[in-house]
Amino acid sequence: MPDAAAGPGTDAVRDAAETAEQKSAFSHPAVDPDSTASYGDHPDQVIDFYAPRGAAGPGGAAPVVVLLHGGSWRAPYDRRHVSPFAAFLARRGFAVGSVEYRRGAAGGDAAGGDAVAGRWPDTLDDVAAALDALPALVRQHLPQADAGRVVVTGHSAGGHLALWAAARHVLPADAPWYLDRPAPLRGVVALAPIADFGAAGALDVCGGAARQFLGGDESFEERRPYADPALLLPTGIATTLVQGRADADVPQAVAEAFADAAARAGEVVGVTLLEDVGHYPLIDPAADACAVVAEEIAQLAW
Repeated sequence: MPDAAAGPGTDAVRDAAETAEQKSAFSHPAVDPDSTASYGDHPDQVIDFYAPRGAAGPGGAAPVVVLLHGGSWRAPYDRRHVSPFAAFLARRGFAVGSVEYRRGAAGGDAAGGDAVAGRWPDTLDDVAAALDALPALVRQHLPQADAGRVVVTGHSAGGHLALWAAARHVLPADAPWYLDRPAPLRGVVALAPIADFGAAGALDVCGGAARQFLGGDESFEERRPYADPALLLPTGIATTLVQGRADADVPQAVAEAFADAAARAGEVVGVTLLEDVGHYPLIDPAADACAVVAEEIAQLAW
């Protein structure tokens, strides 16, 4: 969160740093996957697979990292912007499945505003379907990987989806995505996630994207128990949040609110806070923070 005692000019300095970090993260050319597979009939229902390039870890076959991209669940942002990060993880010895999913309509809302955040229920339909299809697709497209050793990671809105994917067994029983047992995951590493919809709404994160995702004020409270990770606890699945202290897009307070909710539910969630790091270095292969992310994933994967 911004320091209330900060002197004049601090916000401008912070904004300039955030802009530079975003420019660096988006400066890398997109990296084509080794293969792509469909998990449904819609053009957005695909997974890009990146085969491991690095040496095998202590377990032999490479663990699988499921990557869920961010972008406020909005259509202009797709998996291509995290393809350099996917390739970075593959060079670290991971097998990577980068999931595309249906996002909000690209043309803006009825009032002509910005692109709509998410589609209800399509976005969650797709994440659930992708995770359910993953083991068979990994065996087909990544034979050198261990489909039984899976870590889910995601950035920003994708961090929300990663936490949600690990919590399907604690969804209300009438949810179409409900599982009667925990998903077979080694863990979750959520990167600057929109992890608590209450805190995100209070801070107007990403222009109120969480409230928009759930359909606005009329349906927010009704749908929130089906979508808000802070209400879907405890999961019993190892979870780590990686958060930049200087993140102005999804502030540290959102991660802390989720960790507090987990503690109240009797679950310990790891929170790795990175000094002088904003929103984008977590997925920027040129940034030191990206190496920290890879290490957090490795700790759960091996």
